[in-house]
Amino acid sequence: VQLQASGGGLVQPGGSLRLSCAASGNIFSANAISWYRQAPGNQRELVATIASGGWTDYADSVKGRFTISRDNAKNTVYLQMTSLKSTDTAVYYCNKRFPPYFSWGQGTQVTVSS
Repeated sequence: VQLQASGGGLVQPGGSLRLSCAASGNIFSANAISWYRQAPGNQRELVATIASGGWTDYADSVKGRFTISRDNAKNTVYLQMTSLKSTDTAVYYCNKRFPPYFSWGQGTQVTVSS
């Protein structure tokens, strides 16, 4: 299974972006899927999770600003990001919530800057 994250870019503080995570197979209905991010010099951190049953969870730093959702028919998980801050700048990845993980791929760069 391959996961492809896309939708990143350069956005001003306060702006919005929607990231997409497309899978090569039908994995979302049986797995909790998460978005992670890694800023330069930092460890990868968990951002948001959506379980197979639809339950969601968020890091405190993004709660109320980010929304994770899933379209099983399209094998795609989304991350809607609003009220973006400079501290959200990072490479964003999608993967399973729990190991064993799929290949991490290249992720998608999100840069929040004026």
